[in-house]
Amino acid sequence: MAANTMQLEQKRIQIRGIPVHYQVAGEGEPLVLVHGLSGSSQWWAKNVGPLAEHFRVYIVDLVGFGASKGNHPFILDEASRFLVEWMDELGLERVNLMGHSMGGFISADLAADCPQRVERLVLVDAAGLPFDPNVLKHAYGLTRAVRYMPPDFLPVLVRDVWRAGPKTMVSAMRQILSSNLQDKLAQVEVPTLVVWGEFDTVIPVEVGQELSKALSNGEFVVLKGAGHNPMWDRAEAFNELVLNFLTTEQQARSEEGEPGGEQMVAA
Repeated sequence: MAANTMQLEQKRIQIRGIPVHYQVAGEGEPLVLVHGLSGSSQWWAKNVGPLAEHFRVYIVDLVGFGASKGNHPFILDEASRFLVEWMDELGLERVNLMGHSMGGFISADLAADCPQRVERLVLVDAAGLPFDPNVLKHAYGLTRAVRYMPPDFLPVLVRDVWRAGPKTMVSAMRQILSSNLQDKLAQVEVPTLVVWGEFDTVIPVEVGQELSKALSNGEFVVLKGAGHNPMWDRAEAFNELVLNFLTTEQQARSEEGEPGGEQMVAA
């Protein structure tokens, strides 16, 4: 079932009076996808089809982004709690959770604070550890990242940046650069796959290595040829990697006591 033929159910609910847009596809265990800064549910367009063959996939637009854009500001410190409230409204007691970049920060924060709500965790080029706090340098890294983006991704990026607007973008970036999950990462005990693009100019691979080592049960994988958005840059390899992790094969490896935090490189 290809991503471009996948039928997505468009949904909208109110959380604390704030409208939240999300999409649903597939059947099975719940898998929640959380986008990053300037993103939306569209950033997972190449992944939903393959994932929905095995899971009931929920793709949420964070407050202030995508189709959840409104008059309410995005607040990073409240994002994971807000996501739990959204799960409560949908009756999702325990989910597989995957977050990209800023969405990775939110997902890891949720897994640390509410471990009973997360079955397995995937962090994709995730924020969470401190790196260069200079906003201008970070913006330059985002600009450099364009060279590694496939041409078909650029219209998606431009549209989502325009929808979020400069106020939300700058505010969210400052919140990310001033936040640090280092002291909470050891509380994330669920099996966790940490995926990084080889050519990530936004959050360096070295940050991903350190993040994985800080986890109790982390496995680190670098996708060759990918930038900051490996789920789009190398979609086929990414989908295969994630599905292998989210199935019983990964659970069997964990039960056998395979050590975490080791780097593997996917061709």
